[in-house]
Amino acid sequence: MDLTKSFVKDKRPCADGFRWFLRHHADGSDYQPLLDALVSAGRVDDACWLLTQFGPTDGVLRVDAIDAEAIVFAGTLEVQGNIEVASIVRAGRAIHAGGGIRAGQSIIAGEEIRAGGNIRCDGTLEAGGDIKVGWGIEVQDAIRGGGDLRSEWDLLCGGALTLAGNAFVGQEITVKGALRCDKSIRAGASITGHDDIRAGNGIESGAEIFCEKHLEANWGIKAQQTIVANGAIKAGESIQTQEEIHAGEGYGVYAGLIVQFDAWEASAQVYARAKPERLMSGWWGGACLA
Repeated sequence: MDLTKSFVKDKRPCADGFRWFLRHHADGSDYQPLLDALVSAGRVDDACWLLTQFGPTDGVLRVDAIDAEAIVFAGTLEVQGNIEVASIVRAGRAIHAGGGIRAGQSIIAGEEIRAGGNIRCDGTLEAGGDIKVGWGIEVQDAIRGGGDLRSEWDLLCGGALTLAGNAFVGQEITVKGALRCDKSIRAGASITGHDDIRAGNGIESGAEIFCEKHLEANWGIKAQQTIVANGAIKAGESIQTQEEIHAGEGYGVYAGLIVQFDAWEASAQVYARAKPERLMSGWWGGACLA
């Protein structure tokens, strides 16, 4: 793709960025070489703006490893080992790493992100498709995904976590912002949310569930240990734990919100060590034996 002066100007770039373009590429430039030149000149934000304006390509960059200040590539990154950058890793399509991915700021892909090791970044993690990680995820800001998120170890998110698919995590989930999944949330260990936790399908934890605000699932909620929220606890179907269920002061526990009353005994069960205070809806089944 040849980016001419008039072509770039039509996208209404900032004045400083356009002056840089005129000084260095007045006769135009191919797309990826221009992205590379911007990154080399320390104009990473301008490179990201350009990628947003002109979109992805079908190009593939295959390398053994990446160790750089930043990388902005319009196609797919295929890296056999680790990706280590001081600021931003961004790809118009997918990012695939056989090892880990570490960024001082953000990691962004138009499609999926896959890493054989850890993902760590001090900014945001964003993928238009799935996020699949062989080890753990540690992100200081938000995580946004257009598909499923799968992590074999812990997931730590310092901002909001928003997914169009499922969250499947082998160990603990800790989210300091709101946690919203259009499908299910499942963790092998505890789920801790410092804001609302909401799932379009179900929520399942291999340990406890703790939520600072409201806990809500359109299907069921299941935990091996306590289920605690400082707000309301709402489930479209059943709520089950081997320990206790506690909603916040002044709030209730609601099961069976999408189940007809006549079907509560089968599909709106509430099992816990003791009957929850302020159980507002659902069929109380007693202690959970499994």
